[in-house]
Amino acid sequence: MRAKYVLAEMLVGLWRNVTMTIAMIITMIVSLSMLGASLLMYMQVDEMKGHYYEQVEVSIYLEKSIGDAERSAIKSQLDADPLVKNVIWETKEMAYENFKEQFRDAPDLVNAIGADELPESFRVALENPQEFDKINAAYAGLPGVDTVVDQQKLLQKIFDILGSIQNLSLVVAGAMGIAALLLVANTIQVAAYSKRREVAVMKLVGASNWFIQAPFVLEAVFAAVLGSILAWVMLVVGKIVLIDGKLAALTDLLLPVSWGNINLMLPILAGIGAVVSAVTAWVTLRFYIRV
Repeated sequence: MRAKYVLAEMLVGLWRNVTMTIAMIITMIVSLSMLGASLLMYMQVDEMKGHYYEQVEVSIYLEKSIGDAERSAIKSQLDADPLVKNVIWETKEMAYENFKEQFRDAPDLVNAIGADELPESFRVALENPQEFDKINAAYAGLPGVDTVVDQQKLLQKIFDILGSIQNLSLVVAGAMGIAALLLVANTIQVAAYSKRREVAVMKLVGASNWFIQAPFVLEAVFAAVLGSILAWVMLVVGKIVLIDGKLAALTDLLLPVSWGNINLMLPILAGIGAVVSAVTAWVTLRFYIRV
């Protein structure tokens, strides 16, 4: 009987302050959508790091005047190095063919570069990509070596940019979250004020604080859960329309967002929204509304 009364009072409260309820739901949708997008971006960047770090190579570019003996010595040292997983010798002709393929959309640039202008190199895959400094120290000063380049440093610049975007999106999501909390608190105050006489009567007959507060807390939780579901729907639409649609051509660079990560956002957003809204409503009633 008590549970039925609490649920009925919750529905009455939601309908009585329908405009505030809608505003609270919309704010929840926006803030939780941005939070979910931020979490997805964090997960994607971590997956991209693992994926690309496994494929990065160290390029040991050789001098144009290198001799066969020096080249063989470098190759032998690489083959015997425990830090090296595998090594590929790229001739000038191979480098030029790779260059033409990479810049096939810029024919003027390809025509401006001759096959003899590109250096030969050793493409080295490491057992641990983090140990570039040891490889650089061991091979940078060898006769016939021009430069040693770590592709990981080039990727790190991209990941730094993505990390900045992550942080910015979290800041915006946090600001929207604060706005949502203030709106929840304001809505609960208005609802409690509109029922102040009923609350006073319930106190006189000995109703507990939890029994009085429950409908208000459930209103906030209902709005948060509904907002989290709609926020998840927005993430699904974003994946289908934006990621799988307009950005599908970038799959060679960007890893696709998995449905597993998308579906994981639903319980996370619902849990965060429900808990935060419930705590906010309870604190509001406890410290701002005397019941």
